[in-house]
Amino acid sequence: MSRDHILHRVRTALGRSAGEEAGPPPPVRLRLPESSVESRARQMLACVEALAGEGLRAATEEDARACVAAAIEGKRAVASNAPYLERCGITSLPGVRSGITDPDELRDLCAAADFGITSADYALADTGTLVLLASPREARLVSLLPPAHIAVIPCGRILTGLDELFSILPDPAAATSSMVLITGPSRTADIEQILVRGVHGPGRVMVVVVG
Repeated sequence: MSRDHILHRVRTALGRSAGEEAGPPPPVRLRLPESSVESRARQMLACVEALAGEGLRAATEEDARACVAAAIEGKRAVASNAPYLERCGITSLPGVRSGITDPDELRDLCAAADFGITSADYALADTGTLVLLASPREARLVSLLPPAHIAVIPCGRILTGLDELFSILPDPAAATSSMVLITGPSRTADIEQILVRGVHGPGRVMVVVVG
């Protein structure tokens, strides 16, 4: 089947003729439902658990530090350079390496670590999704390479969903080279439609919502 024939069929399906200019795009419609911080936090944690993740609520930053300490006890962990982790005291926990800026050293540490610990720029309550904007503070390796990922996020960063995210960040490419959306543990069913976790990323995801 020739290229011209394929394009002709596409144009016919769209009701257009050859050389006709495409019409204006439809208006953007973003729906921003009203939702309290508390309801967003509860919905976020419920969705995380529905996705086979682990959702924890910490009343204070000190409680968040205790949650992470209990999870990584006796294990090796790499923490991102997110200021919020330092504020919670997580970067000073035993067994946690942080403040790594050299890419090669970070890669080797992440490959050998049991846990990667990050914060998140935003979270989406309706799907339990973490939103990480790649930067020197939040290197992608920390959330993707270790077999387990812990994200610590204040409840004030939880948005209702994608519509609210794009109302705040309409052009992500202008702000970061990569926007990573993490929705539960990594999973695939490409091979014989059998669900397998941890193939393309961490098989265990823990989200600690603070506040």
